[in-house]
Amino acid sequence: MSNVRAHRVGEQMKKELSDIIMRELKDPRVTFVTVTGVDVTGDLQQAKVYISVLGSEEQKESTLLGLSKAKGFIRTEIGKRIRLRKTPEIMFEMDQSVEYGNRIETLLSDLNKEQR
Repeated sequence: MSNVRAHRVGEQMKKELSDIIMRELKDPRVTFVTVTGVDVTGDLQQAKVYISVLGSEEQKESTLLGLSKAKGFIRTEIGKRIRLRKTPEIMFEMDQSVEYGNRIETLLSDLNKEQR
């Protein structure tokens, strides 16, 4: 039952985080961010937030830095929007799955060209 609740909290956090980052965060470093997933531990103490950023490596690092600086504000806003006894500790990580998928697609495309 705990995993089901953690999953529901994660989905709600994903929705709220997207809204907070898009509408309420005023840091100029945080642009073109998509929240791709949120993994919440079973005890709801920690949440790993996966983000995707459109831009160069510098922009990605800058965005991660901006989000890290805004963790307190974001956590407070999450606490207001989602009624939990304790708001999970938030950790931001880059989602590598999009880049991984693009790499595989490129390799398959190159392989297909070689076969022709």
